[in-house]
Amino acid sequence: MGFRCAACDGPGARLDAGRRAALCARCEHPTRSGRDPVRLGDILTATGDALTFATRTAAAAPGSATCHECGSTAERHRTAHGRWILIEPGALAAAAVPVGHRWRIAGDGTAIGLRSAAPSGTCRISHLDVCPARPAPAHSPALHAVWRRNARQGV
Repeated sequence: MGFRCAACDGPGARLDAGRRAALCARCEHPTRSGRDPVRLGDILTATGDALTFATRTAAAAPGSATCHECGSTAERHRTAHGRWILIEPGALAAAAVPVGHRWRIAGDGTAIGLRSAAPSGTCRISHLDVCPARPAPAHSPALHAVWRRNARQGV
């Protein structure tokens, strides 16, 4: 049983160990330009993958962003689950921030929610917890103080 050519999908191909593919006699020799033949489907797939990667990489860059609700500037970071979150600049004492509202920024820029933290440690907070366009947080004096500061700044 003969092989089908990996380059043109034609019949009568034989295995070419150097190229690790089955090629027919016409495709076995390099073209006049000196390049190996390439199937259009392979080019389109590789090009699509490269464009998708480039788009994700450009969109995945952490940096400064503006809150759509109050117009304040905060730091944009991707979470470990692939979502985006605005992180308030600066750090607070972890003991003053309620569990579930503590964040840490990893070395690669990923925002990681902290379940627990050392009492002497610091953490970051989400901008949405202290956004002046939202109701004041009543469950934490530290978050309420940051919310008041943001509201006074007129952001």
